[in-house]
Amino acid sequence: MKKTIGFSALLMAMLLIFGNLSVFAASYDTYTYSIDSFTMASPHAYTPEKSVNSAAMGLEIPIDDPKDIFVDDLLNVYIADATNNRIVVLSEYFYYKFSISTFTNDEGVPDSLRSPNGVFVTADKIFVADTDKNRIVIFDREGNFLKVLEEPEADVFPEGSIYKPIALAVDKSERIYVVSSTTYMGIIVLDNEGVFQSFIGAQKVSANPLDILWRNFQTAEQRAQSTQYVSTEFNNITIDDEGFIFATTSSIDEGAQQSSITSKDGAYAPVKKLNTAGNDIMARNGFFGPGGEVSIRSFAYESDAILGASKIIDVAIGPEETWSIIDEKRQKVYTYDNNGNMLFIFGDKGMQLGNLQSIEGIAYQGDRILLLDKTDDSITIYNRTEYGDILINALKNNNERNYDLAVNDWRAILQRNSNFDAAYVGIGKALYRGGDWEGAMEYFKAAYDTANYSNSFKMWRQDWVSKYVLVIPIVVIVLLWLIAKFFGYAGRVNKTTALLTSKRTFKQEVLYGFHLIFHPFDGFWDLKHEKRGSVRAAFFYILLTIVAFTYNAVGRSYIYNPRGGYSSVFIQIISIMVPLLLWVTANWALTTLMEGEGSFKDIFIATGYSVLPLPMFIIPSTILTHIATASEAGLINLLVTIAWVWVGLLLFFGMMITHDYSLLKNTITSIATIAGMAFIMFVGILFSTLVAKIIGFISSIITEISYRL
Repeated sequence: MKKTIGFSALLMAMLLIFGNLSVFAASYDTYTYSIDSFTMASPHAYTPEKSVNSAAMGLEIPIDDPKDIFVDDLLNVYIADATNNRIVVLSEYFYYKFSISTFTNDEGVPDSLRSPNGVFVTADKIFVADTDKNRIVIFDREGNFLKVLEEPEADVFPEGSIYKPIALAVDKSERIYVVSSTTYMGIIVLDNEGVFQSFIGAQKVSANPLDILWRNFQTAEQRAQSTQYVSTEFNNITIDDEGFIFATTSSIDEGAQQSSITSKDGAYAPVKKLNTAGNDIMARNGFFGPGGEVSIRSFAYESDAILGASKIIDVAIGPEETWSIIDEKRQKVYTYDNNGNMLFIFGDKGMQLGNLQSIEGIAYQGDRILLLDKTDDSITIYNRTEYGDILINALKNNNERNYDLAVNDWRAILQRNSNFDAAYVGIGKALYRGGDWEGAMEYFKAAYDTANYSNSFKMWRQDWVSKYVLVIPIVVIVLLWLIAKFFGYAGRVNKTTALLTSKRTFKQEVLYGFHLIFHPFDGFWDLKHEKRGSVRAAFFYILLTIVAFTYNAVGRSYIYNPRGGYSSVFIQIISIMVPLLLWVTANWALTTLMEGEGSFKDIFIATGYSVLPLPMFIIPSTILTHIATASEAGLINLLVTIAWVWVGLLLFFGMMITHDYSLLKNTITSIATIAGMAFIMFVGILFSTLVAKIIGFISSIITEISYRL
């Protein structure tokens, strides 16, 4: 009997636990992205509570094909029910309050909405985008009609254009920002009387070079009829408390959109933050620009794989300057902070609670997120979790400059999610403000935040310099003295060996390079005619260049190589030797036909000596990365640029003197040499491909014969 009671109690407890799993567990993964575009699991910031359909709302006529959702300051919910030509108003708890469908207009004539696609609510008014009647209708908060704003008139509208408002937002001055599905000039701005003010935020047009070239051959009529050079339209809009406009579009070329996410360039971003002048002021300080899925599949392994860039169709403003966008393809929600850092991603397609079939809209209701499903004609409610509460509280403390309190929240987040980079940045900023530069650098390094790391390093460097202010000039003077002594010694050796008729030593051949790079005309002449150099010295300089680039690959500081990427010695050998040998071979082949006086050996030696400036500048520039900040990268780049320009000039004049060419003939030969290098590469690739196919064919024959035997 006791065993039966115990078993029954255990069974009951299990049923209670599993019966409540839907409250605590989500039917999707929550994740973020690493700097290398790998997904990283994250605790759930929001979990589904329930799904509310028309019956649960208390509606006699079910919602059909909803287009928009909005939550007002009293947490009432508004749904644009397009098929039923109405705006449905629900209470905070999703019970039906009233609907707006028919009304008596300004002229005292019975009127009605027709397929409203958008709704926006201010402190005292309800604005409806009455799409199929090409107008905006305004009601008070009780649903009483106030006025109609008909299609605006302006000379800037193209002839024959159609005005179809599908979404709108209203600022505190009652300026109305309208998205029209057939308008390509940007967002339409109206005053509170519906008078046209301007267009803002027109999308940049993406076109590939072939399209641009083809356009030059089109007639004026063909160019006028072409739509591929027309700016893409927006599809949704909202506005924050400060009057900044968030607008989304899903008509951008997918390749351009994904490139904007990777490069953090807003030109082709699917979501923009616009000021009243229409300038995009979106902060894009995360690893990737805000815009949906970062890592998209180029091919599918599964039959149900979702391909291509995200299709962003709505945006909502959340607490503490957070904001979210939704992806119609993947049924996902992407949430970012005011700096463009990705906070979390959640959602999936499916029938389980929390998954959606066809997402259409998003709105925040306090600490909840509401997602509108146009296939299921329902609202799914998501509650913020403890992790989400801590995250929002950390952002709140950060925004209110309570940095010490924010640190506690960031540490609590890291205990739950060690992959959350914003937490590392938050702690790093707190340490920075407290003067712990080294500690701040460690946290910024963990989050790959090179900008803040550089600022901390600058302060640490300033402290270090103040401690060793007398040592630094001594070290600089000693280094300059050693460099001067070395060049003086090289000059004396070169002067002594200038008239030698006997074979020169390897040291003398190597030191001659330091005379040649400063006196190229005399230097290359003596290199060829006086035999001042050799193949072994040329190889030495090439080897030194390989060492310099290898050191540059592995020896740069964190600021200049945050991901720790490097190239192996083998890669450096290939990347230097292949172009060098291609240059020597192509130049020798061409100059043989163009009366050049240099042999293959002469060309190789001159080329080998010409690369000397590369190790001279690459090695110091790599060392300088350990004492330079990100803002001083221009100095590093300047040194590298000087090295390459110097090498280019040495190669040019070296070939001219080696072959005894005029300036014009050498210029033509140099250009032809570059073309010859490309031709040799083409032939080499073609030959290797052919050989590979022959080997594959022979291998398949041998395999077939072995099977038959």
